Amino acid sequence: MVSTSNQSPALESWQQNLAPYNLGYRIKLVSQLLSRKFTERLEPFGLTPFHWLVLCCLWQEDGLPTSSIGDKLKQVGGTLTGVLDRMEERGLVRRERDTHDRRIWRIWLTDAGKELEAVLPPIAAAVRDEAMEGISFADRELFSQILNRAIANLS
Repeated sequence: MVSTSNQSPALESWQQNLAPYNLGYRIKLVSQLLSRKFTERLEPFGLTPFHWLVLCCLWQEDGLPTSSIGDKLKQVGGTLTGVLDRMEERGLVRRERDTHDRRIWRIWLTDAGKELEAVLPPIAAAVRDEAMEGISFADRELFSQILNRAIANLS
């Protein structure tokens, strides 16, 4: 952190809360840089990081209701609906009405969506590894735990 002698003591004590030094700014910056790098790597597939997140949900549990995907990703319906529309147009997912409750739409992976499970996770891992270069596994784990705690505290 930069400190100059002509700053007031009050300003120096608040320096860590001011951009570009505050935690929120730096977390947002890391998020933007990761997103930009991952977007570049997904571009040849015509996908975005949000598509990746939806695919991850469905790889873990295919046939989820739209609302469950939205809950897992903390997204509002309108945003998710548009993403699902584009994924359906690209032949990655299909929508079907729930057999027990016609108000519910379930999202299922197509063969093309399933095939991406062998291709995309190594790309995501490469971006993660690039971001975490020089950071020990133990520090990565601690960082993840700290972020999880901060998310839980603010949720």
